[in-house]
Amino acid sequence: MAPHDPDAEGAPVSDAEATGSLAEQLAAESLQSLTPELVRRLPQALEAMVAIGGDVDLRTVLDRIVRTAAALTDARHAAIGVLGVEESAALDDYVTHGDAATIRSRIRGRPDAHFLSVPIRVRDEPFGHLYLSDKADGSPFTDADLQLVRVVATEAGIAIGHVRLLESARQRARWIDGSAALTTAVLQGTGDALSVVAEQARRLADAAAGLVLTPSDEGGLEVVAVAGDDPDALLGVRIPPHSPLVAALLLGQPVFVADCATDPRMMTPAAARYGPSMMLPLGNEGRILGTLAVPRKPGAPLFTATERTLAQRFASQAALALLLTEAQQDRERLAVYEDRDRIARDLHDLVIQRLFATGMLLESARKRAGRPPDDEAAREVRERISQAVDELDTTIQEIRTAIYALQQAPAPHPESLRTRVLREVGAAALAAGFQPSATFTGMVDVLVGEQAGRNLVAAAREALSNAVRHAGGSRIELTVDATVTLPDGRPGVRLTVADDGVGLPPDGRRSGLVNLRRRAEQLGGTFGTTPGLGGAGTTLVWEVPR
Repeated sequence: MAPHDPDAEGAPVSDAEATGSLAEQLAAESLQSLTPELVRRLPQALEAMVAIGGDVDLRTVLDRIVRTAAALTDARHAAIGVLGVEESAALDDYVTHGDAATIRSRIRGRPDAHFLSVPIRVRDEPFGHLYLSDKADGSPFTDADLQLVRVVATEAGIAIGHVRLLESARQRARWIDGSAALTTAVLQGTGDALSVVAEQARRLADAAAGLVLTPSDEGGLEVVAVAGDDPDALLGVRIPPHSPLVAALLLGQPVFVADCATDPRMMTPAAARYGPSMMLPLGNEGRILGTLAVPRKPGAPLFTATERTLAQRFASQAALALLLTEAQQDRERLAVYEDRDRIARDLHDLVIQRLFATGMLLESARKRAGRPPDDEAAREVRERISQAVDELDTTIQEIRTAIYALQQAPAPHPESLRTRVLREVGAAALAAGFQPSATFTGMVDVLVGEQAGRNLVAAAREALSNAVRHAGGSRIELTVDATVTLPDGRPGVRLTVADDGVGLPPDGRRSGLVNLRRRAEQLGGTFGTTPGLGGAGTTLVWEVPR
């Protein structure tokens, strides 16, 4: 008996079988349409496709694409021109292979047989163009070259899409972790809350600085917290109220600036030192606390759409954390007021009443002391009793004055030098990822004057910033010694910041060290460096008269 053949009997064919057959037929027809030259170069093209998708860094992927396309077509020069550079962080206008000037001139000129251009799309959206020019043997590009480059462009779009997804996921995770760390640090009181917000935003946005601005008395915005190089030059900088930026930000609208140095809305000399910037309102439920600004260096990439979205969420989270901190401080102040009221009531109801009763007893004793004969001993007793009654009256008046003072709001008092230095140490810990140590010798809050203390805090901020951002170590030790004697015999205060990092590079930036030296010399002091902890790293020694 012949084997059973369903098709011979007209059995129905399933959809899957029909689809598979159609796909096989189309694939066979496609292979049959390939030219012999393209078939010969197909293995090389397949290897190139594998190489293109083998990395997770966008710059590396684009470099690999242009090299692969040049190798497949034997082109001397290749480039990818990126559309909408603001959506592709860390990219220039072109990623090139070969001579950049030549390929740029070819792109600007009229295409001919020695030039190829193929679009690159990522998820059906334009990303850019892949350009090739000048085959090594001088011949024109062929149809096979064009087909291979189209295949490369298709694979490039897939690879770029994957890299974008991975980068977006990494960015989101970093900003989410940063927001959580910010909330924890602010609520735990690790340093000044606004300085913590500025430092975290600068780090997450890969910016040159982080600035927090609050509304000024004139109606504009004033910088009140800075994270970055030379913060003293930025503190107190104001954006005037007639700037269009102020109106938008106080209404809760974010502002994105392509170049601070050339944007007429900035209206501050400090803007000339920065390039792209995000200015984000710090607000929650209609209340605007201020503005968070994160400018990048001149010529740096513009912020991507993903970065803008994540930064706005961070600013909202920061505003919420600041509001929670404010509420916590209000509760603490309320508790202090309630405690002061209780003390005042106790003083009035208990202490004053007892003192008054004691005074009445003494008054009665004085009257009785006048009955015996008028001798010397009796007069002495009366005098002492009268003196005690007067002292009680004075004490009662002083207690009543104290009660009145307790019922008033506490007057603001300046923070101690120790507190201000510890705040800078806390901000450095947040940026470094570990806690620097802080040691104080002598009564720094009593011995160090206001001018020396103010400059010492600024010097500590600069020295800690240098250690955190440039040393790359795992230990930082800060010491403030108010018991030193300067070489000329004057009493002084010495700030020492030591780390175990890589030390000072011979050709590195020295602006921070110049600032430290200038600040010390203006006060009649000195500044110098020595080897750091364990012989590694750097120790900065800054000392001035107290």
